[in-house]
Amino acid sequence: MTQDQKSGSTRREFLKTSTVALAGALAGPAAAAMPMRVASRADTIKVGLIGCGGRGTGAASQALRADPGVVLVAMGDVLQSQIDKSLAALKAEPDIAPRVQVKPAQMFVGLDCYLKVLASGVDVVLLASPPGFRPREIRAAVDAGKHIFAEKPMGTDPVMVRMAWEAARDAKAKNLALVAGFCWRYEPARRAFYQKIHDGAIGDIRHIHATYLAGPVKPMPPASDRPAGMSDVEWQIRNWYNFVWLSGDGLVEQACHSVDKILWAMKDVPPVRCVANGGRMHPNNEGNIYDHIDVFYEWPDGSRATMAQRQITCPYYDNSDFLAGTRGMGIITGAGPVIKGEVNWHYEGPLKDMYQVEHDELFASIRRGKPINDGERMARSTMAALMGRAAAYTGAQITWDQIMQSQWRLFPEKLEWNMSLPVAPIAVPGVTKFI
Repeated sequence: MTQDQKSGSTRREFLKTSTVALAGALAGPAAAAMPMRVASRADTIKVGLIGCGGRGTGAASQALRADPGVVLVAMGDVLQSQIDKSLAALKAEPDIAPRVQVKPAQMFVGLDCYLKVLASGVDVVLLASPPGFRPREIRAAVDAGKHIFAEKPMGTDPVMVRMAWEAARDAKAKNLALVAGFCWRYEPARRAFYQKIHDGAIGDIRHIHATYLAGPVKPMPPASDRPAGMSDVEWQIRNWYNFVWLSGDGLVEQACHSVDKILWAMKDVPPVRCVANGGRMHPNNEGNIYDHIDVFYEWPDGSRATMAQRQITCPYYDNSDFLAGTRGMGIITGAGPVIKGEVNWHYEGPLKDMYQVEHDELFASIRRGKPINDGERMARSTMAALMGRAAAYTGAQITWDQIMQSQWRLFPEKLEWNMSLPVAPIAVPGVTKFI
């Protein structure tokens, strides 16, 4: 039983303290650090979804299954059609449909939809918009005193990721949850595997090789498919994966999972430098992302990691991790994680859906008054992916200090639905300059 349960915390008290936290955020740093009270097990937790695509819909479904007191009361997206589709999918699941309680007045459309969801009386927000929007949504959610589930990565450029990183630190000071969508950190077999690695099962790590060799994702349609009168911003958001300011590209948006596992193995110590190769093999029409990047990371002690990423139609696909240590090997393939060394090991414990575990642990942490905060490691892993992309795009060696101080900003400083937004040319190594 939590302290709030002992004191008979009510829904009204919970919302009152949430309002105090928001007022504190507006009043200044000292007041903003005031911790939120936590709802008791009997209380309802109101959830808002921002970004109503497939991943957002999945996150909402998992949030509703995580805790019987969770209700979905608000949704926001730049497109009404996305809200309608997501709502229909959630209401089609009989076990959660009664707690999908989104009224028309709580459906918010537009580039400012995230602000409206945050102001709608929710306690927790699920952030699943395209990654370029993530930093400003995290910052606003922390300022509003909301608990957060944020899909990976944390952003698409160093300037905005640093802003989100600072917000994550503020969330910790305000006792707010921030659970990251780096889902492998919540998968039981991987947790057991990396604990073994950290306990020295293969000795000191000398090299890691990670692969994310996948097929194309969301190909860019030809310009002739663009409806007459559709703005640059709408066209790019509808095809968000193909634009680096929105997706970050395949290394940052998808293979960031593998970069995150590399850092997990290295106990979240960031690499000191990296070089990379990359480019575009298949035509991308007017998009500007690479479809393959190989990154070579180095740590201060000389240990190395390679990250091979591609999204190309070809005969071979692979998503694996190989860890070479001074006393053995750690291997993760489709068959699961194993260790080959002085003592061989393979996982024999329970198997659970890692996406569901994320939400189970998020809401349990809120209930017991000890919110999880993954924000700093989420930012660190995102920054390591950005570091690799910068090395590939420029052809230069990029250090951790450089990426942490970089002024390379991709997300527009002012974004309006009908504005002109020319597509930046695709990067050319040796020509594109690091900023």
